[in-house]
Formats: sequence, structure tokens, C-alpha cells
Amino acid sequence: MPAGRGGARGWPRRQCGRYAWLQDSYDQCLQGLLRLKSLLDAAGVRPRSVSLLPDRSSRILGLAAADVLGLPAEPFAPGREDTVVIAYDLNELAAADEGPEILGQLQERVPGQVLHEHASSWTDTPVITADSVVLLHQAVVAPWDGQLRAGADGEAERTEADERPEALIAAEIVGADPSTAEGDGESPADPDGRFTEFVAAVRDTWLQGERTGLKSTGPVPSNKFA
Repeated sequence: MPAGRGGARGWPRRQCGRYAWLQDSYDQCLQGLLRLKSLLDAAGVRPRSVSLLPDRSSRILGLAAADVLGLPAEPFAPGREDTVVIAYDLNELAAADEGPEILGQLQERVPGQVLHEHASSWTDTPVITADSVVLLHQAVVAPWDGQLRAGADGEAERTEADERPEALIAAEIVGADPSTAEGDGESPADPDGRFTEFVAAVRDTWLQGERTGLKSTGPVPSNKFA
């Protein structure tokens, strides 16, 4: 079940879970954006725009974030203040042509800039650390990248990647199911109120730490599933 927790340096993060291999969903993308909205509201952060990163997955999620947050979307520009920079996966950004340069620009904080990452690797941690993270993964497949399913013969097959325009896929995220999964009945509950209480408690120190990449994988001793 989702669990809000304090990340390194006391940064608020929202984890939907820690996964080995994950087929992501539109529902989970929307749930992450709604928690991002709750985070910004509880922290008293008032962005004026959403900054779109150049990789396709980040652009799709960024357009959806602009709709959810009610903000204009603009291509990322270094030094822009009071903006939310949306990354689907910072390691995917690193593979883009402009990625390494942008990651270097994001290393330094800009007043009012929030870096949000949806899916963050804990076995190959990004070179910079986001201010807000939705889920941790060892391997992730975005909903629009083609996913595995059982074919008519019962054998596994991969669907075709969704080549529709980014705005249409973003609209599908916005129209997804906003309800969260019930969980396994054993993990602690993660109501919105508990999450926003935590954010309110650390709001004065959030967005002050360095964005240096984390070497620690967290409280779980092993960094890979067997």
C-alpha cells in the first residue's frame, strides 16, 4: 500500500511501493500527480508553471501534470523560478540527447523550483535526487511503451507501443481512476491526511538540501530481488 515517508535530508516523498519489475499504469500515474498536488498545497509551494523535460515519457507526464495542477506547460529552461519540473524517470532523461546537460542544470537549486520524479530506480540511482518521488523500481515499463499480456494461446506477448500524440496520452492519464489500491491488508494505511500532516511538519526544511545523487538504497539491506 502507498506509504508517505521522509526521504534523505528530510525531503517529502510519496512511495506507492518498491518494485523489482513493474508494469506501470495510467491510474498510478494519476495517483502520483494527485499526491504531488497535495504535497505542494501542504507545503505552501505555489508554482506558476510546469516545466517539460525533453524525453517522451516526461513530456507525457508533464502535460498531464499541467492539467492536474491547473498550470501552463513550458519547455524546461534552466534558471526558471517557481516551476515544477516533471520527470517520469531521471535515468530515461539521462539517455536523451540533452539529458546530461539538463541534469547538470538541475543539480543547482532555483528558488521555487520543485523536481518531481514518478519512477525512480533504487538499483541504479539517478545522478541527482528529486524532491518528490512516487515509486521505486528495479525495472519499469511505462503504460505507453507496450506491456506484456497473455495472448489468445496463453503465451506472453508484448503490446505495441502507443504512438499517439503526447497530449492524447496525457489526457488518458488525467481521465484515469484516481482511487488508490486497497493494498495487502498488512502494510500501514496511507490516507491523504497523514501524508499532508508529515509535509506540514517538514515544509520549512524541504527544498533546501542538495540534489546530489543518493548512494544509499534505503532501509532495506538488499538492493535487488532474488
